[in-house]
Amino acid sequence: MNARFEQLKSKAKPLFIPFIMAGDPSPEETIELALLLQEEGADVLELGIPYSDPLADGPVIQEAAKRAKGMTIEKAMQLVKQMRELGLEIPVLIFTYINPFLQLGEESFFNLTKENDVDGLLIPDLPFEESESLRQRCQEEHISYISLVAPTTSPERLYHIAQESQGFLYCVSSLGVTGERKDFHPETKRLLREAKSFTDIPVALGFGISTRAQFIEVGKVCDGVIIGSSIIRKVHELHTENPDNWKKECRSYISSLTKEKAGVQ
Repeated sequence: MNARFEQLKSKAKPLFIPFIMAGDPSPEETIELALLLQEEGADVLELGIPYSDPLADGPVIQEAAKRAKGMTIEKAMQLVKQMRELGLEIPVLIFTYINPFLQLGEESFFNLTKENDVDGLLIPDLPFEESESLRQRCQEEHISYISLVAPTTSPERLYHIAQESQGFLYCVSSLGVTGERKDFHPETKRLLREAKSFTDIPVALGFGISTRAQFIEVGKVCDGVIIGSSIIRKVHELHTENPDNWKKECRSYISSLTKEKAGVQ
């Protein structure tokens, strides 16, 4: 497993795992946002890549992808290198889809991860059963391949996926696409309980989490919380209102979501 992901096991819980779109509001501000998130306690950064047919992305993330038009996997990983040069230390995983990955090519992808110090890969539209060779290659390259499970995943399949998982296990709170929600699927707690019993790596929950109350509640039953749409929406609102001074209020917003997270029981 990648060394940065291995360190997550010893960190205070719940882990804070933000998702942002590479290139939104701009490539330069993506770097600034990543550093800001680390300063406000992010433990892992999910870096999304714009794609024209994103099966898992809700409206907020789709709009972010439109604003980031022209961003590619290659350009996004070059941003990671710039983030590292400016002090980003947390694991960074690339969140993309199978077609852009295939279009870039496996050899090119792994060459870029080495050149730009990328730690992980998540492909939500690649079924686990079809990912074996890629997971093996990720292990050989010391890249963590992040697997997803949902409330509809059978216990037998969940066990199999959890046993083979790397980095952290991504549990989806609700069926459908990403986006802020008030309630989660009724089987979510069962999913998290079983997932945690099947693996020693952190079990994180994503899709729909947008408030501090949800962060605290979810953090009681899993090891990490993934927040995407609400952060992207807030950054867009602040940047639209005040493009020269959006970071200060953004920092306050992120802090309001996750501060004192180490004290969550």
